[in-house]
Amino acid sequence: MGQLLILLAVALVAAALAWGVAVLLLGRDPGLEPAEPDGRAVPLPTARPLTESDVNMLRFDTGARGYRMVQVDQALRRAAYDIGYKEELINVLEAEVAALREGRTEDAETLRRAREAAQRPRSGEPVDAPPEPDDAVDNDVPADKPGPVEISDEEAEAAADDEPVPSGARKGTAGAEPADGEK
Repeated sequence: MGQLLILLAVALVAAALAWGVAVLLLGRDPGLEPAEPDGRAVPLPTARPLTESDVNMLRFDTGARGYRMVQVDQALRRAAYDIGYKEELINVLEAEVAALREGRTEDAETLRRAREAAQRPRSGEPVDAPPEPDDAVDNDVPADKPGPVEISDEEAEAAADDEPVPSGARKGTAGAEPADGEK
């Protein structure tokens, strides 16, 4: 009796293997069906910084295999960008507070202007820049006592982070969102 059960089990396994090989060779298996979205997705807002409630309300379309990867990847990229932006803003604010505590009001004012410029909404129009003087050299200032030095927003942010500004840094990109290949 025991041998009959073993023989039956071996026959069932052999039949299952033969059926699997036949299906693979004939190619009649359609595979998995494409996942259809259920239409209940709630994406992250794109026109403003993220808040805690935005992340709590986030929903993805689901299919037979789980969440749609494209939606999840997009949400993670957006959340990572916002977290990085807020970390940079916190660093600038901490540098501004440190400058005020140490009595460096000019440095703090420069950091404040850079922070406010980075937080302004960007538009396609150029930023209003002060008019350039006709003569770049100020003859009234002695050479051994130079006057105040103006720095760009990128230089102010780099000073706050103690990182050098690359020589090819573009002006007006302090609050721009990175491209897909960046970050």
